[in-house]
Amino acid sequence: MDLIAVVATFGGLLFGYDTGVLNGALEPMKHDLHLSTTTEGLVVSTLLLGAAAGALLCGRLADAIGRRKTMIILAVIFFIGTVGAVVAPNLAVMLPSRVVLGLAVGGASVVVPVYLSELAPTERRGRLGGRNELAIVVGQLLAFIVNAIIAAIWPPATATNPDGYSNIWRLMLAICAIPAICLFVGMLRMPESPRWYLSKGKTLDALKVLLQVRTEDRARAEMAEVAELAHEEELQQTGGWADMAIPWVRRIMLAAVILAIAQQVTGINSVMYYGTQMLKTAGFSDSAAPIANIFMGVAAVVGSAICLFFLVDRIPRRTLIISGMIAVTICHGLTVLSSLIFPTGSVAQAYAVLIFVALFVLAMQTALNVPVWVCLSELFPLRLRGFGMGLSVLVLWLTNAAVGQFFPALIEAGGITGTYSTFFVICAVFAFLIYKTLPNTSGRSLEELEESFAAGDFR
Repeated sequence: MDLIAVVATFGGLLFGYDTGVLNGALEPMKHDLHLSTTTEGLVVSTLLLGAAAGALLCGRLADAIGRRKTMIILAVIFFIGTVGAVVAPNLAVMLPSRVVLGLAVGGASVVVPVYLSELAPTERRGRLGGRNELAIVVGQLLAFIVNAIIAAIWPPATATNPDGYSNIWRLMLAICAIPAICLFVGMLRMPESPRWYLSKGKTLDALKVLLQVRTEDRARAEMAEVAELAHEEELQQTGGWADMAIPWVRRIMLAAVILAIAQQVTGINSVMYYGTQMLKTAGFSDSAAPIANIFMGVAAVVGSAICLFFLVDRIPRRTLIISGMIAVTICHGLTVLSSLIFPTGSVAQAYAVLIFVALFVLAMQTALNVPVWVCLSELFPLRLRGFGMGLSVLVLWLTNAAVGQFFPALIEAGGITGTYSTFFVICAVFAFLIYKTLPNTSGRSLEELEESFAAGDFR
């Protein structure tokens, strides 16, 4: 089972690398492809729009042809999108390639967690499922490290360093082909989900897979459980837009949408996509910024690990999420204060911004990454979970794309002070909205939650 988890989470690793690699590649790409502030944002946001489409499409594809085959197809799409971006001579080729990569990223965000949860033993499901979230931030950290190494060996051509090497960003992007190949080769040898087999009436195939990853007694005992899970999966498809006429359903959908938007408007992905450029604005040199940016990746990995191994099952979701929103709001406020106290572009300001933004990333990954995803999956009763999660994740990706599109213009117009003042105000507003709308989903079954919500109890 551990080998299956390692292979499957190459999808999460690809997700992380693809979303993080532009952090260092964007500045030389901007120089070589002559990108404006608007087209710079498009290079980022087109991947995220593709991811929104991929998340919607690949769930149905995985139900139709199987989780394993879908992940093999996603590995091919990752590779095709990577090659297209690497060889792109201009924006007309780059943007469609980023959309293709986005389809794979969004597909992986849906299919990998499902595949892991359906193969994992009950007592290890949370821990193994959480590995995908950890793999995503590890992929982002690897992207930051690779970018820093390449930039140190071959300083890229930028607006402030026109004599540097051209097309270094192509090498940064090309590294993504390696985990795509590993995912493709690895999944060829992995089993299909027994739950999917059972949903197609292939009982013997489902048992055969379980016998590969369990003892014989355990495998046969789990067949009844898998059959029940398959039945529950069918129930998830019964809810839809008609249910929005029910007041309590609208209430929990509002809470879910607010939560999805809040996670993205914290600005976490602006750091993951544009961290190197943001650090240059704060005062780091072209050579120092990629190295300093590695601390953002380290903070993300540490925060995710703390959450997965120590917090997510021990602190009520509502408490953890509200505490996280307060923490990131405070970090944004400290970033603004440091930009006001220290001279613009000074070493003191640069390191103060680095410290407070890294603390923001740590707080975000500790309290607002995994807990938000877990809470979204728990808010909806079984028959509405597929519809509710689908709509919530779509809103989340679209918000992500909007932040990715407008951040370059925001940092250019407002600098560190204006940008993080904006995030400070938005986070404070959404902390209040979450406090007013989000019920606690910990410690109660889905049936108990549905009874409470239907009775108007949203505590």
